[in-house]
Parts: sequence; C-alpha cells; structure tokens
Amino acid sequence: MRRCSRIAPNRARRRVAAIGFAGEMRARRATCCAFALAGLVWLPACGEEEDHVNRERPAASINVTAAIIDGRINVSPRRLGAGPIRLIVTNQTESAQAVTLETDEVAGDRPGLTETTAPINPSGTATLELDVREGDYALSAGDGDIRPARVKVGAPRPSAQNELLQP
Repeated sequence: MRRCSRIAPNRARRRVAAIGFAGEMRARRATCCAFALAGLVWLPACGEEEDHVNRERPAASINVTAAIIDGRINVSPRRLGAGPIRLIVTNQTESAQAVTLETDEVAGDRPGLTETTAPINPSGTATLELDVREGDYALSAGDGDIRPARVKVGAPRPSAQNELLQP
C-alpha cells in the first residue's frame, strides 16, 4: 500500500501542472485573438477613403542644342513637341554672350516664357532646363549683331509612362 500512496501524489501534481499549463495557453490564445480583432477593427481607420488618380509621367526631356557662331545662332532641332527640354548653348564667338529664349507670340492666353542664361564665356557652354508649350520661340543673344534663331514647338510629346530606365 505504501507504493500507491507514493505514486498518487506524483500523479496529482502532474495533473495540476498540466491544468495550469493548459490554462496559460487558453489565456494567451484569448489575448492574441482579442488583439487580432482589435487590429481588424482599427485597420480601416488608418487608410484614406478617397481614391488617388494615377497621373502619367510627363514626356521625357530632350536635348536641344544651340551654337552662337558666324554672327547667328544655329539651333537643332528647329521643330519639336511641347514638353520638358534641356537647351545646351555653346558660344563660339570672341566675346561673352547671354542667350534668351522667349515666346514669339504677341497676344497669348497665358503669359509668355522668357529665360536667359548667365553670360557665356568664349568657347563656353550654358544649360537651360525648361518646360515649353506649343508656339513659336525666338532664341536671341545679348549682342544685337547676332541674328536670332526661330524654334517651332508643336503638339505635346507623348508621356514617358511606360519607358524604362527613365530618371
């Protein structure tokens, strides 16, 4: 009989330990479920209700080059589509020149565009980055003896939305 009395207390301890562990697991599970439900309730409050329109990228910027040489300004290309451009001007004269790109329209529905470079030293270059719209433009130098160039800007260029390797 002694054997039974010794074994019974150990079994009782094991059952109590098992019941305590199971109780802890139920409590943890209930706490996790409560937090998960609370997160599901608060999650929609974090976002905005309005839809956002996916706007397309502007047209890719193109390089337009100009050279002040032999008493005139040479521009390439002379015709281009509206959108962002990078105007790169080189001065091949003996004196410093400032170059101005301006709209060549008298009565437009919006104010005209006028952008001027800093004086460009002989054999030097300057860059203007602009967003040009449809119309006629004049590219002139500060020296009145240099003949200005005309640039024709046509319809807007297509979006660069699906072009890879764009900055």
